[in-house]
Amino acid sequence: MGKFRKDGKKGLPPISTASLPDIIFMLLFFFMVATVMREVTLVVSVKSPEASEVQKLEDKSLVSFVYIGKPTKALKAKWGESDRIQLNDAFAEVEEIQSYIYEKVEKIAEYKRKKHIVSMKVDEEAKMGLVTDVKQELRKANALKINYSTRKIVAK
Repeated sequence: MGKFRKDGKKGLPPISTASLPDIIFMLLFFFMVATVMREVTLVVSVKSPEASEVQKLEDKSLVSFVYIGKPTKALKAKWGESDRIQLNDAFAEVEEIQSYIYEKVEKIAEYKRKKHIVSMKVDEEAKMGLVTDVKQELRKANALKINYSTRKIVAK
């Protein structure tokens, strides 16, 4: 008859790494799907004014952004110190706003066009004359829903 021994010196079996590539690819695909790439590189510095009543936009695909502020430090030597308008990734003049809005509205499905909003991200120290000129051009382009981007007042 054979003898059974209890050998307590056995180690733990090694961890199987066979499923490791599957886990890595699942994480890779998750982050590829979930990550939102920045759409616009800011060429103007914008410090939004504070507001007490802030509301989030529901569908950002229906929003066109207009940035108004001073050029960033890297671009001040070329563009100066005065307030500038940014549409997409470049500086623009007031006259270019209508074509920008028409181009953005054309990309939206026809049944959603009535919900199109223009969000103005304006520096708190920007001149109101430029903001008024932009609003007049938006009115000419029949973009009547205007939103001002702000930041919420932080409790001290």
